Amino acid sequence: QVQLVESGGGLVQAGGSLRLACAYSGGTFSRPGMGWFRQAPGKEREFVATISWSGAYTSYADSVKGRFTISRENAKNTMYLQMNSLKPEDTAVYYCAARTSTLTSSAGEEYAYWGQGIQVTVSS
Repeated sequence: QVQLVESGGGLVQAGGSLRLACAYSGGTFSRPGMGWFRQAPGKEREFVATISWSGAYTSYADSVKGRFTISRENAKNTMYLQMNSLKPEDTAVYYCAARTSTLTSSAGEEYAYWGQGIQVTVSS
């Protein structure tokens, strides 16, 4: 049974920082490419960032480029999202997701496994 568990969310003031973590385990998990997505109230889920298995390749949504950094520690089966200069429009439920491929992807339908999501709220 594959499990992805997010942590690190919460309430922060605009301009502040948070670091999300996603721990993954179980099943036949083997060298997954991974990503972060988010969904704000009344909006569609959107891509935030993605990272390859090796960590050598990353990609970001334009809205977070220069403010967010995705990384991973494969020895700990954990992926991170460092979020700086947060804005109220970053408020959303953030989801981590894993692929059966080692590669990056910004398309949610290319991810096989999803976490339960964690709330991030940025106050103005």
